[in-house]
Amino acid sequence: MTEGTAVDTRPTKIMYVAEATAHGGREGYVTSQDGQIELRVAMPPALGGDGNGTNPEQLFAAGYSSCFHNALIMVGNREGYDLTGSTVAAKVGIGPNKHRGYGLAVALSVSLPVLDAQVATRLVDAAHEVCPYSNATRGNIDVTILLG
Repeated sequence: MTEGTAVDTRPTKIMYVAEATAHGGREGYVTSQDGQIELRVAMPPALGGDGNGTNPEQLFAAGYSSCFHNALIMVGNREGYDLTGSTVAAKVGIGPNKHRGYGLAVALSVSLPVLDAQVATRLVDAAHEVCPYSNATRGNIDVTILLG
């Protein structure tokens, strides 16, 4: 693929739809349609809040790390690797952008303790192509992947 060539990553078939509702924005609560999520939402202290609840950045970090880890396990299994003991941690940062709004930046820390660096890098690169969160964020926010 040449630089600048867009890849269409839209689904060809919707297999599942998640539903969640926010009540009160960053100072309220969120619920999921199926009742699995009922969480208080609060501004973190770094943004002037009391931190007495979760926040959208934590929820995004949880979603991205679990989705990326699943993609990593899937590509590892395809190639015959057992990724038991592997982990993916996500850090999601928020701050002002140049357009009078706010933007996000993500750092994914991947631990693959049983694989050599070359194999681990290949699997992480493949997972980054497969993961829906990576596909959704590509070209929109900075995503750094640290392999350790």
